[in-house]
Amino acid sequence: MISSFATGCFIGRAWSPDVDGPVVVTIRDGRLYDITAKGCATVRDILELEAPADFVRNAQGRDLGSLESLLSLSEPDGSRLHLLAPIDFQAIKACGVTFARSMIERVIEERAAGNPERAANIREKVSQIIGASLRDLRAGSEDAQRVKSALIEEGLWSQYLEVGIGPDAEVFTKSQIMSSVGAGAAVGLHPISKWNNPEPEIVLAVDSEGRVKGATLGNDVNLRDVEGRSALLLGKAKDNNASCSIGPFIRLFDETYTIDDVRNAELDLRVEGKDGFVLLGKSSMKEISRDPLDLVAQTRGAHHQYPDGFVLFLGTLFAPVEDRGAPGQGFTHKVGDVVTISNDKLGALVNTVKLATECPPWVFGASHLMRNLASRNLL
Repeated sequence: MISSFATGCFIGRAWSPDVDGPVVVTIRDGRLYDITAKGCATVRDILELEAPADFVRNAQGRDLGSLESLLSLSEPDGSRLHLLAPIDFQAIKACGVTFARSMIERVIEERAAGNPERAANIREKVSQIIGASLRDLRAGSEDAQRVKSALIEEGLWSQYLEVGIGPDAEVFTKSQIMSSVGAGAAVGLHPISKWNNPEPEIVLAVDSEGRVKGATLGNDVNLRDVEGRSALLLGKAKDNNASCSIGPFIRLFDETYTIDDVRNAELDLRVEGKDGFVLLGKSSMKEISRDPLDLVAQTRGAHHQYPDGFVLFLGTLFAPVEDRGAPGQGFTHKVGDVVTISNDKLGALVNTVKLATECPPWVFGASHLMRNLASRNLL
C-alpha cells in the first residue's frame, strides 16, 4: 500500500544502526528521510508544535532509502534500518467497548467465563434479546438508558454494557511508554491464552493539551479467554511483551486529513495462517458509539494530564466468530499468523503472531532513549 503515502504528511520512527538508536522519519516521494534535529529529536516534541505538519514538510532530512524496500523487510533486528512504532514518550491508552456489535461479544466472553465452547449458545441467546436494539444507540443517551433498564429486567446487565452504552467510557492503559512494536515486528500472545484475536483500530496521536494532531493504525492484541474469566484480569489480557502494535506512520492533520477522515475511516483486516486459514474482517468508524473527541476528553482533562501527550486506541467493530477448528469454538490465533490491518489513507500495519515469551524482549526504554539522544548531542 505504498500509494497510501502519496498524499498527506507522515511522521514515524526507525531504528538506525548508524547511531545505535531511533531516528524521527518522514516520507517524501516514496523515500524515507531522517529529520531528527536538536530540539525536535522525538515525535513527542514535534507533536507539541502548533503546526507539526508544516515543520515536518520543511525539515531538512537525510535520505535513508526506498520506503517500499523498508516495508518489505522481514522481522527487524538491530543490525539494520527498520521501522519502530511511530511514538516515543507518549502514554499508550485504549478505549474498550466503543462499538455496539463488539460490545455483544464482550458480554458473551463474560458469560462464557473464557470458555469458547460455550460462546456459540450464549451468542445466539444474547443476540436474540439485545442484538438489533443496540446497533444504533448512542452511548449515554436517553435511549441507551431505557435499554439499560430493559436489560436489567432480563437479567442480562453486564459491566461491558455499562461502559458500552452508559455515560462513562472504558479507558485503560494498553501498554507502557516505549513498549509498543511497529510494522514488520512480531506481536505477542501470552502463552496461557487459548482464545484470542487481533483488534484492528484507529489510534489518535494527542498532545499534552489534549489536541489531536494525527492518527495511525493499531493492533490491540486481545486475549478473550483471560479477560473473559474476569475483568480484573484486563492488565494480564492486554499488557504483555509485544502485545501492542502501532504504525506504520502517524498521518498528521492538515488540509488533506482531519478528524472527519477518522470518523469515516474503514479498516480492513486480513489474517493468514500457516495452515492456509484466511480470515477477512472490517471495522467501520461510522458505527462507533462515542465520538472520537469525546473519548479524548474522557481520557485527558482536569481529572488527568499527560505532559508528554498520549496515543488513544479507539476500539473496534471487529469480533471474529468464524470457526477455525472444531465447530462452535470460533476463531483464535495460531503462531505464525500474519496480521494485516490497512486503511487507504494510513497504509498497512503488518505483524506476525508469536508467543510473547518468544518475541524479542523489550529492552530499550525511556532512559535508554535519553542517554542515546544525549550521546548524539540532540538534547
